[in-house]
Amino acid sequence: MVIRAADEFRDQTTRPNELWQTDFTYLKVIGWGWFYLSTIFDDYCRDIIAWKLCTTMKAADVTDTLDLALEASGCDRATVVHKPRLLSDNGSSYVAADQADYLDGKGMDHVRGAPHHPQTQVKIERWHQTMKNRVLLENYYLPGNLERRTASHYRLPAMRRMTIFKQHAKTRYRWRRPSR
Repeated sequence: MVIRAADEFRDQTTRPNELWQTDFTYLKVIGWGWFYLSTIFDDYCRDIIAWKLCTTMKAADVTDTLDLALEASGCDRATVVHKPRLLSDNGSSYVAADQADYLDGKGMDHVRGAPHHPQTQVKIERWHQTMKNRVLLENYYLPGNLERRTASHYRLPAMRRMTIFKQHAKTRYRWRRPSR
């Protein structure tokens, strides 16, 4: 019996900004400790919409990253019938009451993955794994060095160039093509 991949997926996304996946991943800076990368990933386009390097994994860090994603995607300015649904795991920052209030205020639905079921967020988990394989080939001694290297990994195709605003150090990063 042959099973096609399409037969295995229900409720596939059909347009950009329909479903956003979000997650944290850990990165270490020697002498500084652990930093946490909060990422918003568009399920349909398979692009990173926004990211933020954080010192904690609190609900406020998630809402800051969501604000960046809403701004970058234009969903904060456009009148849309359906705001993006947010898919996350069951981490404490995603199940917090503050997070639920924020999402209600923005008109966004929240879907949580099943516990111990990594396939739910396989796309963002794979993106983080690939990014770590590239970014963590070096040792980082300052948070700014890690942040610059992370920024160089998150590049979009030329058709989708945009400026992502980051709160950390009030700097702006402009997406660009990889240098060869």
